[in-house]
Amino acid sequence: MSAQADNKGIDLYTWNTPNGRKISIMLEELGLPYTVFPIDITRGDQHQPEYLALSPNNKIPAIVDHETGIQLMESGAILMYLANKTGKLLSTVSTKYWEQMEWLMFQMGHVGPMLGQTHHFVKFNPGKSPYAEERYSTENARLYQVLDKRLQGRDYICDEYSIVDIATWPWISRFEFQQMNLTDYPNLKRWYLLIAARPAVQKGYAVPDHTLTVPMPD
Repeated sequence: MSAQADNKGIDLYTWNTPNGRKISIMLEELGLPYTVFPIDITRGDQHQPEYLALSPNNKIPAIVDHETGIQLMESGAILMYLANKTGKLLSTVSTKYWEQMEWLMFQMGHVGPMLGQTHHFVKFNPGKSPYAEERYSTENARLYQVLDKRLQGRDYICDEYSIVDIATWPWISRFEFQQMNLTDYPNLKRWYLLIAARPAVQKGYAVPDHTLTVPMPD
């Protein structure tokens, strides 16, 4: 955490993972000023006492909003906070709001945890546990199918672009880690490419490593 806070705007503590990219993409979409504090999880920065004071669960991302004095961990909570702060990308209509909450919780409870396990066993530890590889690859494919069915006839998961898409898209951007072929899921692929074309998504994806570009399916 070598960067210094400028005591204004939002400090974003992050790394180039799906959960981290949710927040950098959200900040770019909202046009809010923010300062990036890279937390290199490969070096164990997330376990440093100064970071644990921000994120007791020693996970990224975390934010400090110098305008309000609020600090938050957990990507879903941060997305909701930023949406409420700005009045953007989260519906205020009761029925639509709860639909968005439903699918945000689907991402937080299923897409993120299960695809993350696919990364762990299939991408980074192949051959160590065939049972785990099969279990999480099968669940990965099932979740892709759920999203593909949901996106039939829709541009976005809840009809209009929202924090639900911002939360879900970074996990699908790791389709190569998951050994998934997006061509097998045409609605999901169309959605993925639609969001990938957004300038804010491209900028947010490359935080904190500005050399990275959005993965594109064949």
